Amino acid sequence: MTSPVRLALLGCGTVGSDVVRLLHEQSEDLAARIGAPLEIAGIAVRRIGRDRGDLPVDPALFTTDALGLIKRDDVDVVVEVVGGIEPARGWLVEALRAGKSVVTANKALLAEDGAALHDAAAEGGADLYYEASVAGAIPLLRPLRESLHGDRITRVTGIVNGTTNFILSAMDATGAGFAEALEEATELGYAEADPTADVEGFDAAAKAAILASLAFHTRVTAADVHREGITEVTAADVASAKAMGCTIKLLCIAARGVDAEGRETVNVRVHPAMIPLTHPLASVGDAFNAVFVEADAAGQLMFYGRGAGGAPTASAVLGDVVAVARNRLAGVHAASESAYADLPVRPMGEALTRYHISLDVADRPGVLAGVAGVFARHEVSIATVRQGPAGGDAELVIVTHVAPDAALAATVGELRGLDIVRSVTSVLRVEGGA
Repeated sequence: MTSPVRLALLGCGTVGSDVVRLLHEQSEDLAARIGAPLEIAGIAVRRIGRDRGDLPVDPALFTTDALGLIKRDDVDVVVEVVGGIEPARGWLVEALRAGKSVVTANKALLAEDGAALHDAAAEGGADLYYEASVAGAIPLLRPLRESLHGDRITRVTGIVNGTTNFILSAMDATGAGFAEALEEATELGYAEADPTADVEGFDAAAKAAILASLAFHTRVTAADVHREGITEVTAADVASAKAMGCTIKLLCIAARGVDAEGRETVNVRVHPAMIPLTHPLASVGDAFNAVFVEADAAGQLMFYGRGAGGAPTASAVLGDVVAVARNRLAGVHAASESAYADLPVRPMGEALTRYHISLDVADRPGVLAGVAGVFARHEVSIATVRQGPAGGDAELVIVTHVAPDAALAATVGELRGLDIVRSVTSVLRVEGGA
């Protein structure tokens, strides 16, 4: 019988425990698919004595010495589900340089310093797989890396954070404010006790960097991604979106473009935006994820499913484990990182966007002309204007044509200083042709 492929599992929390369970429950099928059984050589954890319920694993496999486990000669593949930057980066670089394939779900590390991992994999002749780092069980990264490798991807637009999608969906469905929807998400287990990484867009920004790197053959880090969260989205914003036939989603957007000299660039951003109800992403509710890919030859593609949770993420991890184990038995390696394009990342101010702006203004003659003058000074064209009463003042709702984001932001800044503008009540970007 073929010798088993032996795994070092780093981390045994929610995802790690489900990896162990799936390995146990599907052991025969996995062995048949690979051509050899999978065995756990050891599990690195912070505390050995922690109660892990009825986890089907020999307690003797647990260790607190992750680096020692990685260095063992009987370890073939390292599976990392600990998260964070350090010490995970050091562990994985050590494993890859030693020729041991790595499967990781660590989006933060990949987004901050994926280059170190890819370079170590190339040095050691090892595989680096990370399907579980973005959108859970949704098969997404491998299609970008392999299936669409012969095409030219032009744009990736996605809902990649289940917590924020649940919150915005609840606000849309019930008219609740952000704080109320966040409280509900926390009670139902969709939001962490500290939801900052989700609601401020850090989680989505890391995923956006990974998607952009694969889609555009360019190393993109989280620092390159313009990031805004959803904490400033109000019930009034949601109502205004409904009035326009739109809904609000936290989007990650990665797109090709050209700069003023005509050179090709990429722009990567995460922010809340209005999208029309006719857009495929508009119907993605609850804690689900979806990513909309546009390519020259393939056209429009959409990937949809559960983007988080122990079992979905473990499913993606096991899929990668099967791939690297089969490669190991066949004596081959997956294609190395493709970063040949090395496109410059265009700053957010140069990105072409559209704004939806709501203003409370003085109800007197000449106001509309004064407001329009501000847009003209910044060379921003107005697409639509809707005027209505707002107490003793009046409300102006303006949607712009596409313009550089810096010009739109400067327009809003000047509007805030006009004596005829009582307040700027809402500013949201508009995507998808609304």
